[in-house]
Amino acid sequence: MPLYFHPKPFNGPFEDPGLFIPFLYEKRAILFDLGDLNSLSPKDILKISNVFVSHTHMDHFVGFDRLLRLLLGRDKNLFLYGPESFFKNVEGKLAGYSWNLVQNYTNRFVLIVSEIHPEHILTRHYPCRTQFEQEGQTRVTPFEGKLLDEPSLSVSTVILDHKIPCLGFSLQERFHININKNRLESMGIPMGPWLNDFKQAIYQNKCPDFIFELPGLTEVGGKRSFKLDDLANEIAIISPGQKVTYITDVVFSEENIANIICFAKNSDHLFIEASFLDKHRDIAQKKFHLTARQAGSIARKSAAKALTVFHFSPRYAGNGHILEKEAMEAFYGIA
Repeated sequence: MPLYFHPKPFNGPFEDPGLFIPFLYEKRAILFDLGDLNSLSPKDILKISNVFVSHTHMDHFVGFDRLLRLLLGRDKNLFLYGPESFFKNVEGKLAGYSWNLVQNYTNRFVLIVSEIHPEHILTRHYPCRTQFEQEGQTRVTPFEGKLLDEPSLSVSTVILDHKIPCLGFSLQERFHININKNRLESMGIPMGPWLNDFKQAIYQNKCPDFIFELPGLTEVGGKRSFKLDDLANEIAIISPGQKVTYITDVVFSEENIANIICFAKNSDHLFIEASFLDKHRDIAQKKFHLTARQAGSIARKSAAKALTVFHFSPRYAGNGHILEKEAMEAFYGIA
């Protein structure tokens, strides 16, 4: 069955971490972390609407410049989320350039930046046309775990320890809607972008008698109308939504591990760092990272259905399979 979103690391396990998550039938994607983006095409980067940054060490934030450069002059709101001191990091990036010509842009491009604290979220707006000077007052909202809450999905975060605050992220689909293609074909209805509007109507819990119109097959481009409930009963297969969790740059401590296991519980796919082999766990501890065995054990205890490990130390260059093997053995309870 086709999935609504398709997470994929945009770099190899020895390169800058990051997860690119495009959405089916939408020109939209989100990012978990903002490392080197050169592997992503401009077409993919232009789809990005929300960026969730775990922390601002260079390998997790260096892609900011490429993202900003491609979005300049476009009519777009870009939402960025990061840990404490995130404003300082974003403002520092912006201060590194001269913006004396941006008033010539006709489109409104705005950075909407949120900084996550244990008790609250701070949000600021930085419009391009005002040389990225803050617009208005800093907004304060309670932090209750969620950063993004839409009818079809949500993104939650947990604050972890990497000697600085480091955020983990989880993308949760409310429920998943698959389309019965054979039934569509028998009804003479084509696949197309209209399916996203149809799914959004269901996610938004619109009235069952809501009249949903879709493109017809007539030569003059007429439309065919259905009651939403009737069409859903004909073509929609509804099942529990998928959950994707992303964890990187954390020390192996009782508090971190308990928080990660709770946060990642029952993930369909857990992406988690595995920087060192377990025989080098003393180095991992000093550098505030996980070993492959620790990562696999966490995935097993969280009851994740699938595991991908990444963020390998360069000391294992050419031997990434050893880290993967150690993690998977722990995941499946072999070691």
